[in-house]
Amino acid sequence: MSVLAWTAVGSLAAWLWLLLGQGFFWRTDVRLPPLREPERWPRVCVVVPARDEAAVLPRSLPSLLAQEYPGHAEVFLVDDGSTDGTGELARELARRQGGLPLTVASPGEPQAGWTGKLWAVRHGIRLARTRAPEYLLLTDADIAHAPDSLRRLVAAAQNGGFDLVSQMARLRVASGWERLVVPAFVYFFAQLYPFRRIGRDGARTAAAAGGCVLLRAGTAERARVPEAIRHAVIDDVALARAVKRGGGRIWLGLADGVDSVRPYPRLHDLWRMVSRSAYAQLRHNLALLVGTVAGLALVYLVPPAAVAAGAAAADGPAVAAGAAAWLVMAGTYAPMLRYYRQPLWLAPLLPFTALLYLLMTVDSAVQHYRGRGAAWKGRTYSRPDTVPEEG
Repeated sequence: MSVLAWTAVGSLAAWLWLLLGQGFFWRTDVRLPPLREPERWPRVCVVVPARDEAAVLPRSLPSLLAQEYPGHAEVFLVDDGSTDGTGELARELARRQGGLPLTVASPGEPQAGWTGKLWAVRHGIRLARTRAPEYLLLTDADIAHAPDSLRRLVAAAQNGGFDLVSQMARLRVASGWERLVVPAFVYFFAQLYPFRRIGRDGARTAAAAGGCVLLRAGTAERARVPEAIRHAVIDDVALARAVKRGGGRIWLGLADGVDSVRPYPRLHDLWRMVSRSAYAQLRHNLALLVGTVAGLALVYLVPPAAVAAGAAAADGPAVAAGAAAWLVMAGTYAPMLRYYRQPLWLAPLLPFTALLYLLMTVDSAVQHYRGRGAAWKGRTYSRPDTVPEEG
């Protein structure tokens, strides 16, 4: 066989392994179990770090204040140096709606060595501890919760004996670029961190989704959260690893009733979302970057290239192997498209989306070596800390 055909066979082998040997990452049925009332409903404090979130707060904060939770719960919104009136708007929304008690506070500018979000989370947790909660719900300011969201999270933690329960919020999919890029973002995340492995006792894989994390307060204290991860740009994965290192049990799944309301209508917006932390995920390691680019090319780009080049050269084995790999790829992507209620004809376009992610990752490295680092909401972290990769 030709070199092209052997390369396509290698890609097909990789896809067969991903299909069967990577924790069935492509399945989308890892969800919270049906609600089963625990024996008691513990006290919960909700911590919301917010920086310049006035545009999304009217669609997210009221959903938290309206939680139908049988126990005691209250909300702490930490206004992290906003310039758009986020804190004042939060107070007005609470006055207008009522519901759970709301405290709005500001921590001031972060100390050296802290990312802004984790500095705000630290302040919120300190305030919450004065109420002696058993659980902390860490949720982003752009996340809207169904009325029973907190109830289901706490029930899952109590009944399952978990120290951390996290849901991957359903991201907004409205524009053409969002339809092309957003489901793939969650698909790639699940490929790196298969949800089934995360919840398995004894497994080393650990991850969480920062938009919705229910954390046992005692576990947070023992794991020194957030102090132990204060530099982390990818704070959700760092948090989950800190909890698991301390012997805590964690669970991560896809959300029903937890939705991000933040829009990413343009490719530029999505590019910034990915590139600001992509190289941090690779520990700013050039060898890992080269390996990642080569792996993405073999797994995602070789199949369509083999079909096109093989057809042009009348190379039947290359066409067959490339088409088979492409088919497996599209088949594993289809469940995520169904979860996002998107048409299945987008599945064969995954190689193009993977190429975009490859370029975003390279751009992230370029920005790092130019000294720009990760940037978010007017802050730049030139050398963000990262957590060690599991073996």
